[in-house]
Parts: sequence; C-alpha cells; structure tokens
Amino acid sequence: MGNQKEIVITTRDKLLRSWENSKELVRDFENYSKEIEDDPRVAELFAGFAEDEALHASRLRELLHEYQG
Repeated sequence: MGNQKEIVITTRDKLLRSWENSKELVRDFENYSKEIEDDPRVAELFAGFAEDEALHASRLRELLHEYQG
C-alpha cells in the first residue's frame, strides 16, 4: 500500500509548469531586448531568445492540450 499523503507530480503537471516558466521567459527576454540601449548586439540576442522561447512555449501548450483532452 502506497503512502496516501504522497504528492505525485504527473507529466501534465510538469508540462504546465514548464509552459508557465517558458511564457515568463518570453516576457523577460522581450523586456530585456527593449530596455537595452547601449549594446544593440545584446538587445538582438535577447530578442532572438524571446522568439526561441515562444516556440518552446507554443509546443508545450500543444502537448498540454493533448494531456488535458
């Protein structure tokens, strides 16, 4: 018999948390790219990171919908 007080973190839970974290990174990277005025290379780097992370967030969202459906 398993421990009834044990908390089980499911694949869906991990997808949800990863999706939320990824969305937050998109916002952070976008903000950084807009705030940095002294080095356009760094601003462009952050803008690219925001785009990449948006793709990750999108894929995570798709998988999350599959697990909820």
